[in-house]
Amino acid sequence: MPQIPEKIHELTVGQLSARSGAAVSALHFYESKGLITSRRTSGNQRRYARDTLRRVAFVRAAQRVGIPLATIREALAQLPEERTPTREDWTRLSEAWRSELDERIKQLNRLRDHLTDCIGCGCLSLDTCVLSNPDDVFGERRAGSRLMAEGR
Repeated sequence: MPQIPEKIHELTVGQLSARSGAAVSALHFYESKGLITSRRTSGNQRRYARDTLRRVAFVRAAQRVGIPLATIREALAQLPEERTPTREDWTRLSEAWRSELDERIKQLNRLRDHLTDCIGCGCLSLDTCVLSNPDDVFGERRAGSRLMAEGR
């Protein structure tokens, strides 16, 4: 991994890509979505502040756990522009997502534990279908996979 001298305060898109592990196209996408910012040189080249490395790491970590980009953008908007975000800043942002992540983990565990009961049934009215039809609420209205067509 290329080392960037401490005296360099801005990174090219290639340097940011190499250091962050994100593709150049991903960095351009993040910028288009307002997740990171750059300035343009007189030659119209992008230059990123060094703290963009932390922002990119934050974006990538949040994406890996399924946080939507709009939510990530809202969180990043709370960070100070005039200084590099601190560990406390990042902790405050990630804590806001803890309950959402806990709920997702609960749903994934439920899916894992009941997946074999559900594969191929398609009826959405079985008493045992705890994923799509907890407590057989659809069975009271109508039976069969027609319920899936109703929702479209």
